[in-house]
Amino acid sequence: MPHTDQSLYSSRGNCCPIVCIIFKTTPDPRLRAGCQAVLMAARGRRHHQMVDDVGVSVRTLQHWLNTYKEHGLTGLLIRWALGRTSKIPVTLAPEILTWGKHGPTACGSDRANWTYAKLATHLYRTLGLIVSANSMRIFCTRYHVQHYRSAYRYRKAGPVQQEWAR
Repeated sequence: MPHTDQSLYSSRGNCCPIVCIIFKTTPDPRLRAGCQAVLMAARGRRHHQMVDDVGVSVRTLQHWLNTYKEHGLTGLLIRWALGRTSKIPVTLAPEILTWGKHGPTACGSDRANWTYAKLATHLYRTLGLIVSANSMRIFCTRYHVQHYRSAYRYRKAGPVQQEWAR
């Protein structure tokens, strides 16, 4: 007879039916794998068989089963870290957005359109805040500002004409 932890599951060997529903409906693959591990453990599968089926390490499997035992289904939910805070303060957002709206010529630049690197340079020159072009890209994406991308590419003619156009 397979070994089951009776404190983890009910007397019939079935776990909570909500785990079955979450397993079938969740789009998150890690939560689905955790629910699958709990369901297989409820049916009495051995750990080495579950590791092969789910595709995780023994430690991960044991961690999932222990957190389910202690906290229930909320223990299987993924808790994401907050991550690093933005280098560009939220209070500067209206000013930077007006730069984008009026363009670089209104800010005294000789460029026709903003690039992320040029915006980062302008932010440093005007406010003394050092940010990278990638930080500017993330900021612009957050506030739905699209940067200028040249549509012209040198693939429209033969190699001689491409060289002449450059």
